[in-house]
Amino acid sequence: MTDTALSLQGLHKSFGAKQAVSDLTLDVRAGSMFGLVGPNGAGKTTTLSMATGLLRPDAGRAFVLGSDVWADPAAAKARMGVLPDGVRLFDRLSGRELLRYVGLLRSVDPGLLETRSAELLEALGLTEDADNLVVDYSAGMTKKIGLACALVHAPRLLLLDEPLEAVDPVSGEAIRSILRSYVAGGGTVVLSSHVMELVESMCDTVAVVAQGRVLALGSLDEVRAGESLQRRFISLVGGKELDQEALTWLRSS
Repeated sequence: MTDTALSLQGLHKSFGAKQAVSDLTLDVRAGSMFGLVGPNGAGKTTTLSMATGLLRPDAGRAFVLGSDVWADPAAAKARMGVLPDGVRLFDRLSGRELLRYVGLLRSVDPGLLETRSAELLEALGLTEDADNLVVDYSAGMTKKIGLACALVHAPRLLLLDEPLEAVDPVSGEAIRSILRSYVAGGGTVVLSSHVMELVESMCDTVAVVAQGRVLALGSLDEVRAGESLQRRFISLVGGKELDQEALTWLRSS
């Protein structure tokens, strides 16, 4: 088995005159928790979309555990679970029905699927709402059922875009525990987030992306370079300080 779970090689993507991703190359070690961070519009979601086969690159290649995402998409996609940001689900199904539907699409044995679904629903605090329609779920519950769908076929690579967005602290801690256990069992997580504290507490490897390019890549300590990840991130992407004379009308008179 390859030591690299995800390999992105020279990815390019433009939308009209806007270049979203430019010559982006990185490797994600199998068995790691990899954080992908960057400002809004940095190209993170575009990069993940190309890595998962949702968006065709203008140039470059992506490999999942040795399988070319675009030359052999069936083999690559069978090895990965994906939670896109703003995921659209078949929300006229109940949570339980949706998990069953996704599991059968993923060729999970029906008997095994029932056991896995029950365990995932319990672990994510969705058992009481399992027979309610997903359209009636809150944003956080929708995120959790999306994660369950990404996990139900026991993939070896998880690609998660803002997995804790809109999730309450209790559920967030449950998700953290699930992901840590998954990595401890040999799985690999690629996690995109704007929340530096989340990445710093969860990830062992980090890439900082801005304007579609990798600005820093390495272990968490290498990327932080003796600072907090927040400070290092701002110094890399060029944070803007507020003019002290701006917005003076917001001050109390």
